[in-house]
Formats: sequence, C-alpha cells, structure tokens
Amino acid sequence: MKKTLFSFLLLMFDLAFSQAWADSPVDMQKAYEAASGKASVARGEQFFNSKHGKEWSCASCHTAQPNKVTEHIVTGKRIEPLAPAANLNRFTDAAKSEKWFKRNCKDVVSRECSAQEKADVIAWLLTIK
Repeated sequence: MKKTLFSFLLLMFDLAFSQAWADSPVDMQKAYEAASGKASVARGEQFFNSKHGKEWSCASCHTAQPNKVTEHIVTGKRIEPLAPAANLNRFTDAAKSEKWFKRNCKDVVSRECSAQEKADVIAWLLTIK
C-alpha cells in the first residue's frame, strides 16, 4: 500500500513538474535556471560549439548556426532546426527535450548535462533568429 501511494505521488509530481516546463522554451529555460542559476548566452554558445576534449560538439550535427535543417554526422538522419525561432516545436515538450539532452549530452560530454548547461544552451538558442 505504501509503495502504491509513493508511486502515485511520484507520478503526480512528475506530471506537474513536466507540465510546468511544457509551455515554451523560455519556460523550460526558467525551470532549469531555478535548479541552477541564471543562464548565460555566452556560456551556452561556448558549450554548444566546444568539443569538451572529445570528438564531437553539439554543432557537429546541429551546425554552428542551428537555425537550419541539417543531418546527423554518422547516420545522415535529417535534423530539423534546433533554434526555437526556426522550429516552433523545439523545447515545448519537457519529456522530449530531456530525452534528447540525455542522449546527446552523453555523446558530446560523456555524461548528462547539468541544469546550468541546459539553461545556458537554451538561452543561446533563443538568441538565434
């Protein structure tokens, strides 16, 4: 019984938290800032374009100007623009954004990105027209 109640409460928290992020890229940036600190456009740009001592950067697939359609450097799969100004669907679904941050951060920095790094990258992407 306690396990069921705990699972239910956890699900309610998850849904409430996810929906709080789901409205817009700005809302998502604010949620990450609340968990870390004020976002920096400069740090976001630097993070996005840096290889972090590895082979790839975010820009390897999304290009340094992520307002264009591009393709994955290994699979060749089409990638829609990452910048919200060029793709209104970006950063409007918290679960989807978390899924891709988790996957892509492991490819680029070999770990999950911090809330600060996510806030910084979104802040920079919001400046791209």
